[in-house]
Amino acid sequence: MAKCDEGYLCEVCGKAVENLSDSDLYLRYIIGEIPYAVLHRAPERHVRCNPVDAQFIVDADFPPVEVAGLFDKRLFDPVEVAKKEELYTRGWKRLQEVAGSDVPIAEYPLVEFRFSGG
Repeated sequence: MAKCDEGYLCEVCGKAVENLSDSDLYLRYIIGEIPYAVLHRAPERHVRCNPVDAQFIVDADFPPVEVAGLFDKRLFDPVEVAKKEELYTRGWKRLQEVAGSDVPIAEYPLVEFRFSGG
């Protein structure tokens, strides 16, 4: 089977990431962590399979994620946690918006992370 026929498999659990709304890769693209040019080469994961980042999504429609150990957000500076929560939550909400829409991929990122001229 050709790689493109396999779909996108989560590098953590090995299952298919079937919906854009559950894509950690596209969440990271939306919040400016991954540039458009590397989307096709970057590994995919389910949002919840990346708990270190998922713990910063704070939304009634996203069950909370807790991380034990050194990366538990409760151990970090509260000001930095608030900034990351705001960014990841806005990013996750944007991911839900663009999933299944006709929005061009170049317009997926939050406004402050969009580039003109590709």
